Amino acid sequence: MEIIIAFILGILAGTITGLIPGIHINLIATILLTFIFLTTFPINIVLVFITAMAITHTFIDFIPAVFLGAPDEDTGLGVLPGHEFLLKGQGHQAIKLTIIGSAIAIISLIFLIPTFLFLIPKIYPFIERMLGLFLIWIAILLILHERKSKIKAIMIFLLAGFLGLASFNLNIQQPLLPLLTGLFGASTIINSIRTKTKVPPQKIEKLALTKKELIRPTISTIIISPFCSFFPGLGSSQAAIIGSEIMGKLNKEQFLILLGSVNTLVISMSFVTLFLIQKSRTGAAATISQLTQINFQNLTTILITITLTAIIAIPLTLQISKLFAKNIHKIPYTKISITILILLTAITILFSGFLGFIIFLTATALGLTCIEFQTRRSFLMGAILIPTILFYLPI
Repeated sequence: MEIIIAFILGILAGTITGLIPGIHINLIATILLTFIFLTTFPINIVLVFITAMAITHTFIDFIPAVFLGAPDEDTGLGVLPGHEFLLKGQGHQAIKLTIIGSAIAIISLIFLIPTFLFLIPKIYPFIERMLGLFLIWIAILLILHERKSKIKAIMIFLLAGFLGLASFNLNIQQPLLPLLTGLFGASTIINSIRTKTKVPPQKIEKLALTKKELIRPTISTIIISPFCSFFPGLGSSQAAIIGSEIMGKLNKEQFLILLGSVNTLVISMSFVTLFLIQKSRTGAAATISQLTQINFQNLTTILITITLTAIIAIPLTLQISKLFAKNIHKIPYTKISITILILLTAITILFSGFLGFIIFLTATALGLTCIEFQTRRSFLMGAILIPTILFYLPI
């Protein structure tokens, strides 16, 4: 009964963190950790709660990114195609695509885990040495594939990188919050206010998708997620960029599937990574690592929880998305945008302080500059790619 209650509470917590911009599972995990140290909970109950919360979050967190333009660090790039779907009356379809991606991730676990258990301990040292060079190659590919001004693309990429370096080297709590919220969230919202965007009634209809369209995002996920499961600094958005570059140009539907898939698979595999090399890749895994050393029995509990959570999170996400889709056009979108902008600003100041607010303003200005340049906004991910490259370069 205690495990069932922990499971339900985990799903509820993941739903709340997914829906409220800026309230990340890392924050809840930190609060939980403090509480656990003051009490005595069986480790299985804690594992179930944290896992259920983390997996539910990966399903739900695209809803504010698509409908409100308010991302977290894992859904930043989801704002871009998601917003286009929203303006076509297809916001719910965008969420369906991310759900399909997350479902693919859960299925992919079956094939990836045996490979991980056998290969990772052997190849991890080599991958760690080569990651910086690999990311440089990805950055070069991104710039070479820019069809418009490569000079503007390089400018945006480098400026974002300098901003990222500043964010990580200043004494800021949760530096990714003001950085990515400004680059992708606030800039998109301000542009919507400026252009007086109107959201049309949303269509709730069957998603037309062929099996062939699922192949490339699935292969991309399986190839790139292992890399992003090992290394801090490489999140879901960066993995999606790398995956799309490896597999060639993906359409908007495939990119959303890829984002959803990588988002769920990275956090799922972080528990396996913790078991194999005792390194915590995500906030959820870090919390667990401070409580216990993962053994095979713990890992089995986690994997069962991941599967059961996905079974519940899929219909839950669909129902919440439908609720948003049916009502989003009834409220003037400009008022929604202003409200969300104020909320994001308040959350940034609350969690990241005055310096975080300065980063937030600078990131927003850079995001708007990228929009004015009509440059692909994936170059804004230089804010994380450049610091990660410098960290992993074999110097």
